[in-house]
Amino acid sequence: MNFRKFLIAQSILIAASSVAFPFYLLLIKNVGDSYSQFGWAYGLFTLTAALAYPLIGRLGDKFGDKKMLLIYTLGMAAVMLLIPLLYTVWQVYLVQIVMGLLGAIQKNTEKAFLARHNNSETAGKQIGKYHLHVSLWSGIVIILTGYLIDFLTIASLFYLISFVYIIASFVIMKRETV
Repeated sequence: MNFRKFLIAQSILIAASSVAFPFYLLLIKNVGDSYSQFGWAYGLFTLTAALAYPLIGRLGDKFGDKKMLLIYTLGMAAVMLLIPLLYTVWQVYLVQIVMGLLGAIQKNTEKAFLARHNNSETAGKQIGKYHLHVSLWSGIVIILTGYLIDFLTIASLFYLISFVYIIASFVIMKRETV
């Protein structure tokens, strides 16, 4: 996978994640009945990711960035389809654990790819360019979603985000042109 394809795929999937996060928080608030439940949900996400990083790092070295990003995008597409169906706090906890694993895959792969595909003399410039594009697209999509959500239900937003993750997986799978 070349840097351009990686940049496009990451821009799409990070924008999708950025859109889902605020509305997912609203869902968690509606499912739970206390701040401690919210703390547990987010804590499970973070702790799962932390414990998974060493294994994910080894798997990423073994299977490659492209396969790891495909696991992330397709996994998140499936999770987004499930989110509107969550009704109990225990379901939210299980989804948080899965999202913790998937989030660790994305973050670890992102950093590994950037480390592998930048030379040390221009790494800062390339990483700066990467973050500019990813953050710019993410911000634009979040603003547009604020308008779009007025016309959609929250559930339809998660279905739409699932489709966006599928699009990102197609970008990742697309053959390189020489």
